[in-house]
Amino acid sequence: MIERNFVEQGLKKIQFEQFVKEHMDKAGFTGLEIVKTPLVTRIVLNVARPGLAIGKSGQNIKQLTLEISQRFGIQNPQIEIRDIKNPELDSKATVDRMIGLVERGYSWRSVAFRTAQGIMTAGAQGVELIFSGKLSGKGGRKRKLRIAQGYMKKVGDEVKKVDYAKGSAYPKAGAIGIKLRIIHPGVVFPDKINIKEILDKRDQAAAQATAAAAAAAAPAVAIASVPEEEIAKDHALVAVGTAVVAVENAPAAVVQATGEAKVQKGAKVHGEKGADKKKGVKKEKAPKKEGAKEKEHSAENKEKKEKESKEKK
Repeated sequence: MIERNFVEQGLKKIQFEQFVKEHMDKAGFTGLEIVKTPLVTRIVLNVARPGLAIGKSGQNIKQLTLEISQRFGIQNPQIEIRDIKNPELDSKATVDRMIGLVERGYSWRSVAFRTAQGIMTAGAQGVELIFSGKLSGKGGRKRKLRIAQGYMKKVGDEVKKVDYAKGSAYPKAGAIGIKLRIIHPGVVFPDKINIKEILDKRDQAAAQATAAAAAAAAPAVAIASVPEEEIAKDHALVAVGTAVVAVENAPAAVVQATGEAKVQKGAKVHGEKGADKKKGVKKEKAPKKEGAKEKEHSAENKEKKEKESKEKK
């Protein structure tokens, strides 16, 4: 019958998961996925510590691939390792860690409270942890402890969004059952939706779109909104550039001014020579006048001398 085939496939999958868990228990194995393709069969393993799962130079993967193909008859198996990003929010990895701590002799009470606190610190919306069994020690009756924090769904179709795992620890006193439920940070439930927040976000998005369209249509507004300090800086840069140009043009202006000065000096020299010529003409005429006066004085002196000589006689 067809039902027997489904049952056989389910049993094979359970045996396969148990076999992989025995080999990958130290690596924090939480589950696997099998994807069949025409060429190979991909087996994706979810582990918390991928380094231990791969091993040195991939020895663990090679050995596990060989055993899977020989024991379960899977042709061309290809194993892939997927790292768990946040082990604190993975229910299966957390339960396995608590089982290991309890079986090594740690106090179940401290393990339970610290685990719940760590899950909420990691960002979970809610957590429910149940310890039941031989909690009171050897000779005591079974007990049950429930730790609940945050928001939790217990009934309805939304229960599928809750991450659930369970396991059993076997310390010396007796068996202890562990059940863990976690609601991840990104899960959204219909009864937790706030209509007002949704409408506010829609209005904000519309306002941002309108502002972006207005800014694209009117670029002059962006120019007008430039701070005055930047405008002053631009003016200062322009002034500096003008000064640099003036300094570069200064040698030509100096040469031109020097030439003009030389021309003016030459004109002045020529003017002085002309003036000297004019003065020289006057100087030549002046001696003539002085010679006439001396002649007059000499004539008078002669007359006086003649009169004096006549009187003496």
